[in-house]
Amino acid sequence: MADAKTPDVIDRSGTPLVEMRDIRISFGGIQAVDGVSIDVFPGEVVGLLGHNGAGKSTLIKILSGAYQADSGQILIDGQPVTIRSPADARSNSIETIYQTLALADNLDAAANLFLGRELTSALGLVDDSAMEAETRKIMARLNPNFRKFNVPVSALSGGQRQSVAIARAVYFNARILIMDEPTAALGVHETAMVADLIKELKAQGLGIFLISHDTREMLDLCDRVSVMKNGQLVGTERVEDVTEDDILSMIIMGKNPKREAA
Repeated sequence: MADAKTPDVIDRSGTPLVEMRDIRISFGGIQAVDGVSIDVFPGEVVGLLGHNGAGKSTLIKILSGAYQADSGQILIDGQPVTIRSPADARSNSIETIYQTLALADNLDAAANLFLGRELTSALGLVDDSAMEAETRKIMARLNPNFRKFNVPVSALSGGQRQSVAIARAVYFNARILIMDEPTAALGVHETAMVADLIKELKAQGLGIFLISHDTREMLDLCDRVSVMKNGQLVGTERVEDVTEDDILSMIIMGKNPKREAA
């Protein structure tokens, strides 16, 4: 799979879009994340892999503001930032799309996109027409085939629901996107739809952290993969430099074959 990917054209000579340095956090004496450093550049997808309990979700929750690290540093465009809450993350152009999507099932796409940030008229009333118009604009950019603007999102397919969640993040100027198992429980067609969305976001210069258990998907969608085990970083490699077996070895054995062979 790895040799089928187009050559890596990400420019990593400059400053990362976001960088997490030597991040540590413990819960009840257990070191959940132990000195992990990762980064992502504009237009890059970095995959995070590891068994349940490896620490990848905890690490990303620190970036999203759900947890606060005990030590370490987060930099955006090379500048240190403090992220103590999801609001802090959003103010730094970081948006998270959780597996549950956090959509209001009884509302349509526009109402979900602007939930809590509704557009209002000069009289201070919610402007449904303006919100639908803006939703149609962003969807035309992300998923031109999306047509179900006036039905509750509960009536949408899994891929269409992902489109709404992604549109919400992008509309509010996310530059760094965290995606947690975006294709879990989706069929082949729906998975392909989400893959196309991710590629479109890459083309628009977003930096994406993608959490998944699917190594094959990671090789298809990511530019680099970072593997964690027992709270530590096993390694970060470009996908064209590793095979699926290499990644599985990193996940299971906690050893990086590329470094072992060096």
